[in-house]
Amino acid sequence: METKNIRNFSIIAHIDHGKSTLADRLIDKTHAVEKRKMRAQVLDVMELERERGITIKMQPVRMAYNLNGQDYELNLIDTPGHIDFSYEVSRALKAVEGTILLVDATQGVQAQTFSTLEMAQNSGLVIIPVLNKIDMPAARVDAVLKEVVDLLGCDEKDVLKVSAKTGEGVDELIAEIIKRIPAPVSSDKSGSRALVFDFEYSNHQGVIVYARVIDGSFKKGDELVLVAGKEKFTAGEVGIFTPGRKEISVLNEGETGYIVTNIKKPNVAVVGDTVTSFKKPLPSLLGYFKPSPVVWASIYPEGKDDFDDLKQALMKLSLSDSSLEFEEETQGALGRGFRCGFLGMLHLEIILERLKREFSLELITASPTISYEVELLSGNREIVRSPILFPEPHLIKKIFEPWVNFEIITTSERVGDIMKLCYDHEAEVTDTKQFGKERISMGGEMPLRELMRGFFDKLKSVSSGYASISYKISDMREADVVKLDILVAEEPVVAFTKIISRRRVNIESEEAVEKLYKILPRQLFVIKIQAKALGRIISSRTISAMKKDVTGYLYGGDISRKKKLWEKQKKGKKKREAFAKVNIPQEVFLKMMKS
Repeated sequence: METKNIRNFSIIAHIDHGKSTLADRLIDKTHAVEKRKMRAQVLDVMELERERGITIKMQPVRMAYNLNGQDYELNLIDTPGHIDFSYEVSRALKAVEGTILLVDATQGVQAQTFSTLEMAQNSGLVIIPVLNKIDMPAARVDAVLKEVVDLLGCDEKDVLKVSAKTGEGVDELIAEIIKRIPAPVSSDKSGSRALVFDFEYSNHQGVIVYARVIDGSFKKGDELVLVAGKEKFTAGEVGIFTPGRKEISVLNEGETGYIVTNIKKPNVAVVGDTVTSFKKPLPSLLGYFKPSPVVWASIYPEGKDDFDDLKQALMKLSLSDSSLEFEEETQGALGRGFRCGFLGMLHLEIILERLKREFSLELITASPTISYEVELLSGNREIVRSPILFPEPHLIKKIFEPWVNFEIITTSERVGDIMKLCYDHEAEVTDTKQFGKERISMGGEMPLRELMRGFFDKLKSVSSGYASISYKISDMREADVVKLDILVAEEPVVAFTKIISRRRVNIESEEAVEKLYKILPRQLFVIKIQAKALGRIISSRTISAMKKDVTGYLYGGDISRKKKLWEKQKKGKKKREAFAKVNIPQEVFLKMMKS
């Protein structure tokens, strides 16, 4: 295929705006998949994606289309819509020349639409605005059309209208993709190079890189090198996505496909790396950012014998998800486990679900936290990712935490409730403006710590589902937080330790102690449960000892005999209290770690 007849594009949209359904219709219209093999969400290959109706991993596909007697090659990269996976979107946008901005005609422009659009504009892509779900009775076509025109500053005639469900308008959309999106252009004719936008790992073929060929061509047997990975290899196979992998003889300039490296070392493939000829290497291409984890959580296997299985599972997942980070840690009550870094709460949830389903692991997960930067009185600065490792208060000079800039789009009548929610989560609303006829855009900033404290679920609740949010990490600011320890029988249980806002210390202490009081089994001696912060006990409850009737076998007789037995029992309990340790069952850890 000549380069002038190739079109590389992606679809970006807020979650649930019909992106995967539109991809299905494009595949339908171009006959990329046989009718007998076609199914809904054909590009969502993971069971978890199909169950939840969301895209987690980007998926490329090549399609052929004939327009006015001319054959064209269309390379689509389907992208996730959830905010946690925006890094996947950023990769896809570097491998294409244009993108479809899909907006649900029943919901209108949402907060995530802003952030994905900004990424596309910064990448210099041609943007084709498309209204979806125009067949729905609740569609507000004219109102949403105006929102899109205001957002992009384009003419109304530039906005296409489709129904991904019925296929209405999809042929016209394909024609506009061919007309508006430019063909790929080579920047250096003297050799071959390609940009790695994703990769997977195969036990038989090692690392398989997903690449967009920028210059030259690649074929089986070529001697190549990963520039950043500094690893030489011989291409074991090259091919395209249809959407399954299909081997071809040569992968040409401007095309999207895969290269089998046969490299079986960990941490060699890096998203944004450059593949080039080993003998005639070209300069490295500009890659894109490596996502940094913003949420950390400790993960332990329920069975201590499963530690090695958990390690292997995390290594396998990290081979196909470069954003997952993990390091080994040991915690007394729970044994050996891993401190893992995630892009957000959904990312954490997805990884835990995959560990359970794909590797049959039962896990204990500690309360998620974020990274803090601690300045000590000694002048040293430390990055602290675990509450357990937080220095003692008398050693700390200042604590810094990450903040985020957020944008919330909601209906006018929900603004008051959302403002109250923002106040409860230490957020500052800095900008409020009318957006469309009945909607408001609210911009502001807040600590990432508070965003992760159930803000998403509470926002959905107070807005009855009519609000959406997007955010990005901004800067580090001084934090007013304290370390909260939970003591059982005067011994701190490190798995329950967390970092909280100073102004919430009383509330969180009461809640934690009360919750543990209700679920911790009684023992043969009195157990004291305490919450400690700021060098003092904030909250306390006592679980009474299990009672045994030591005089039950006596019938009548002198009361003094009973008194002797009771006294003996009392002394025995005191002795037990002095030496006994409370055994906390794993179910208690699980219940405490669930919100």
